[in-house]
Amino acid sequence: MPAISFQSVSKTYPSERSQTGPVVRALDRVNFDIQQGEFFGLLGPNGAGKTTLISILAGLSRASSGRVLVHGCDVVADYANARRKLGVVPQELVFDPFFTVREILRIQSGYFGIKRNDAWIDELLASLGLADKADSNMRQLSGGMKRRVLVAQALVHKPQVIVLDEPTAGVDVELRQTLWQFIAKLNKQGSTVLLTTHYLEEAEALCSRIAMLKQGRVVALAATSELLKAASSNVLRFKIDSELPSELAIQARITGRIVQFPAHNAREIEQYLAAVREAGLVAEDVEIRKADLEDVFLDVMNETVLDSDVEMDIAGVAP
Repeated sequence: MPAISFQSVSKTYPSERSQTGPVVRALDRVNFDIQQGEFFGLLGPNGAGKTTLISILAGLSRASSGRVLVHGCDVVADYANARRKLGVVPQELVFDPFFTVREILRIQSGYFGIKRNDAWIDELLASLGLADKADSNMRQLSGGMKRRVLVAQALVHKPQVIVLDEPTAGVDVELRQTLWQFIAKLNKQGSTVLLTTHYLEEAEALCSRIAMLKQGRVVALAATSELLKAASSNVLRFKIDSELPSELAIQARITGRIVQFPAHNAREIEQYLAAVREAGLVAEDVEIRKADLEDVFLDVMNETVLDSDVEMDIAGVAP
């Protein structure tokens, strides 16, 4: 039995211009399973439908069609049991300003009918670096500390499925390391983890399988290793101090001084470097690297229409 099963899930909204006009389709027949014990990544640009899908999973929104199951429990028909199996860390910082950290976690435990939970609460506080904040009011905490409390709240009832919606957005390196060490430990103990993130290096390092959403549709679904193997090329990377000519820039990924070109072979590498020299520029710190998940992600997102064979092989979904 899958830990999570999305079965042809669609979500539409009325157009803002007219309630009777064309609808906005946030999700379009999303269909895949997440197996028990997986560390699964859900990626996509802003507006792709990731948070909408998680909201439906958590029971905060209803699908227009299709269904979602958590360990076999329908999130609509059997909401209470499905919700007990889920621990959701939301993207937004939502907190009650009138209680201490420990009080918040005790109250959250009570929502699930759990009493005398202090031993597990103490373990959560220690594992997430909150032990010295246990008796602090939530209003006194920094944004990073509040996010740690949200993680602890999601885990306080020991859910079988942990859903992390952009959990490290805007937080420091220390919290990222603390969080991933603890979540990886829970995953090894059998918890299923569903992660959405814009930090693709995190997804590449942590997730064994990944789905990519674009405009509400699954456009790639495969093991992380298979996605990386499917990358079309290596990458030529170097630094320059001036702007590339437009005919070169359109082929490159540019971040500040860093320029990256997809390179299939040695001939292409030399052609790029020769073009840079002809433009009167000096390439520094030149290196060739393997394509990473960010390269794969950009390739997938930049494809307007996927070739049907590629979509079947990589995405594992019907075109």
